[in-house]
Amino acid sequence: MAERPTTNWRRGIAKEAAELVAGTLDPDCACMVELFPEELLLETDAVLDVFEAELPTLAEGDDARIFAAVERVVLALNAVNEVHDECAFETDEREQLCAYIDEALTEQGVDVAALTARRGLGRHELTDRWRNW
Repeated sequence: MAERPTTNWRRGIAKEAAELVAGTLDPDCACMVELFPEELLLETDAVLDVFEAELPTLAEGDDARIFAAVERVVLALNAVNEVHDECAFETDEREQLCAYIDEALTEQGVDVAALTARRGLGRHELTDRWRNW
């Protein structure tokens, strides 16, 4: 299964915490807990849980069903971002979330490049039409 961005973010939090304990990181340089508070991680995981539960039904689905699933996950991530004052997902986080959506669909047998091409979109435009983060 594609690795969730939240897994990567939690790994960064743990690494930073270990560096703080070891004294190899200046506390003034620690930022991971502030960037990724537990509430944000839980909310993001809840959105991704719903998306992952839907994935098996998309393998043989038509384009409209796949686009609808992508729309739902992106709009739900938009809502998470809004709750966090539009600051939850910066450029790197957005790229990780979009890559995760693409990888998760690909793992289910969805040809994302063909899917987007049929709609006149580039491969990396799959989430752009609904994303406000």
